[in-house]
Amino acid sequence: MNTSGFIWKNGTFIPWQNAQTHVLTHGLHYGSAVFEGIRCYQTSTGSAVFKLREHIERFFYSAKQLGMKIPYSIEEICQAVITTLQKNHCDEAYIRPLAYYGYGSMKVTPTSDLPVDIIIACWPWGDYLPVQAVDIATSPFIRIHPKSTIADAKISGHYINSILAGLAIKNTQYHEALLLDVEGYVAEGSAENIFIVKDRKIITTPTGTILKGITRDTIIDIANQNGFSIKERRFKIDEIYTADEAFFCGTAVEVTAIRSLDDRYIADGKIGPITEKIKRIYNQIVHGERKEFDAALTFISPQKEVVA
Repeated sequence: MNTSGFIWKNGTFIPWQNAQTHVLTHGLHYGSAVFEGIRCYQTSTGSAVFKLREHIERFFYSAKQLGMKIPYSIEEICQAVITTLQKNHCDEAYIRPLAYYGYGSMKVTPTSDLPVDIIIACWPWGDYLPVQAVDIATSPFIRIHPKSTIADAKISGHYINSILAGLAIKNTQYHEALLLDVEGYVAEGSAENIFIVKDRKIITTPTGTILKGITRDTIIDIANQNGFSIKERRFKIDEIYTADEAFFCGTAVEVTAIRSLDDRYIADGKIGPITEKIKRIYNQIVHGERKEFDAALTFISPQKEVVA
């Protein structure tokens, strides 16, 4: 993977290669950690983090579900993200805040004296998926049942579900897996939310069994502001087979068209016009080219003045 120079840990910068933890760290054994994936983009007036506040608010929400008390405020963690980017001279990067139960007890239920460690890392980031339109397959694993966990918290232990789904298609022709819920309705990709388009109407799975993605919220806003009909409702896999278009979205994948599902092309297998438009608008937003979304950008240094 790409690296950078320093990682922020508990308020102090340490060299990347020295960012270590004890092998009996609670989070390592039990998945008792929470994290975020955030991106910083170059714009014409400087580098900016997209929806930083929203990500850090979810970070704190996820921590609360595990009984974690983060010893910083939301504002302090937001500033630590900016400082970490500045320290590493990252103009366009992926950012990973992580909070985890540390070393001190091996009881499954965290004890009150178990420390909570916080790190923030950033590094240069390219495309998460290798192609512009992906071939996907239905996973033999279902999405974690919402009554077995807290589905809208970004808890590290949840991701064994995604790992198993990914391993099931490893070394195949597929780029990504699609998970259904326990009742056979479409849930999401292993690390993405899904949208389909039918008769120029956009449909996405509702919250409840999915991670309520921050990129997903942005796509819904884009659709509403650009005159598209959009509805959140449950649908089964047959509706993807017969859709006019389908796409994934997420911080890592941004907006990525789905070319085929289970070896069946979506329509003609090409990127559809609505997917293309939403992808273009999203790229404009994160690169600071849509003034109506300027509030979603947090600049890592004072903005440069644009000379007309």
